[in-house]
Amino acid sequence: MAGRYTIYVDDNFHYMDESERYKLGEFDDCESAIGACKRIVDQHLARSNPDQSPKEIFDAYTSFGEDPWIASDDKACKFSAWEYARARSREISRKPE
Repeated sequence: MAGRYTIYVDDNFHYMDESERYKLGEFDDCESAIGACKRIVDQHLARSNPDQSPKEIFDAYTSFGEDPWIASDDKACKFSAWEYARARSREISRKPE
């Protein structure tokens, strides 16, 4: 994995079930890997109802969305799909928190 950033995607609906995991692919740099992870989360959130509260949108994601993560020797390359989804849920919702 040296110098590579591998993205794996877990299924929030099948929490901790590694048989539901798939490998999205390998990337040459952290920025590209994070961008790919964000796109996966954004694809789920694009189907959200903006009339729901940020909590409702986030809860739906953590129950049914895909949870991408990066495997790499680069300890500085960090991405949390849940943190990203929480922030995006606030942006998507028309309701205040």
